[in-house]
Amino acid sequence: MAEKSTEKEGEKIVNADAIDILILSNGPGEVTTWVRPVVKELRRQLGEDPRISVILSPCPHASGRETAVARSFSEVDRVQSPQHFWKFLLWGKTAKNWQWSDRGVVLFLGGDRFFAIAIARRLGYRSVAYAEWDARGYRYIDRLGVMKPEIIATVPPKFASKCAVVGDLMADVYQFKIKNEKLKKSDAEIVAILPGSKPAKLMRGVPFGLAVAEAIARIRPQTRFVIPVAPTLDTETLARFADPRYNAIAKLWTVAQLQGSELETASGLRVHLHTDYPAYDLLRRCRLCLTTVGANTAELGSLGVPMLVLIPTQQLNIIQFWDGLPGLLSFLPGVGRWLSRAIEGFAVRRLKKSGRLLAWPNIWAKKAIVPELVGRLQPQEVAELALDYLQYPEKLQAMGDRLRSVRGEPGAARKLVALVAQELSK
Repeated sequence: MAEKSTEKEGEKIVNADAIDILILSNGPGEVTTWVRPVVKELRRQLGEDPRISVILSPCPHASGRETAVARSFSEVDRVQSPQHFWKFLLWGKTAKNWQWSDRGVVLFLGGDRFFAIAIARRLGYRSVAYAEWDARGYRYIDRLGVMKPEIIATVPPKFASKCAVVGDLMADVYQFKIKNEKLKKSDAEIVAILPGSKPAKLMRGVPFGLAVAEAIARIRPQTRFVIPVAPTLDTETLARFADPRYNAIAKLWTVAQLQGSELETASGLRVHLHTDYPAYDLLRRCRLCLTTVGANTAELGSLGVPMLVLIPTQQLNIIQFWDGLPGLLSFLPGVGRWLSRAIEGFAVRRLKKSGRLLAWPNIWAKKAIVPELVGRLQPQEVAELALDYLQYPEKLQAMGDRLRSVRGEPGAARKLVALVAQELSK
């Protein structure tokens, strides 16, 4: 059993009766859309007594700034970065030799559920996991907070009592107010570009989004464009994805240079980089958003902001993300490029044929209420669709109304934390 701590370890003094809540997470989406609302709710329900620790596991899509983002949450007492994870998993030692109380809960919010099971056993803690799509680990995890009832139906009856429906954490957008009341939605036509936070998305999303913006600006020069910078990025890193020296794909569409807080394209279009997070006050003022798939669509849907969901597949090279022989073959001259194109075409055809919905609002509604554009997209065709919406505001109003009608009710974080409290009482 880990020893109790009575000394300050850089973040918080704990006493002999303290309890620990250890949150395991990994990628940029999980940290910003799962961990953030949950730690706020932990403090609201449990007060200042629990010591909240966040330990990040390695993630192939990580930006490298997840640790800094987690540390920015005032509710969190201490954070460990991914590079120290394996030592902790295998030997129970953190980089700063953290001490642990006798009583606590391991809360899984991203990564591999096996990690939560193993670490909870080592510390002698109860375990709670958020299950978005499936109930893996139900035999060994003490409580599972699942997104929807259908997940519980897949669990054998003798384990079903461990599960409780909490809802969708990504629909848990907290209350906010527009900071600048003078800038109303009707005062300016703002279009936001949300290219994502993961390198694989940014490689295409940044230059493609800029190219669409240029095409829109040629017809509607009054339109202002903005990129809300993900909290796991900085402006310099984002700007590199528009620079062909660092991102060869940029030459396919539009290149740009960082000028202060703006990206300036070769045509002279300036796109503001908005670094305040969360950017809800800005997004609420946008007429339309051009976004990739992922947590962005959930946040926009919860805010009722109209969007076009874009997945350009040029230079996708899906196979290069694979391990083993297929990944090695993808780098062979000539053959690798052909093989990557073949895999890309096959994947896109299967996706379209299956009719699978990708954007969260569409998944919630079980039908396409926001356009999803997938394939070898061209900026001009996307711009024409965007212009059709911008020129006919009633279409944007109808999309916003549909989004507001299907968005999930807030409360998933509250219900998940209630499960944590129940386990602490045991």
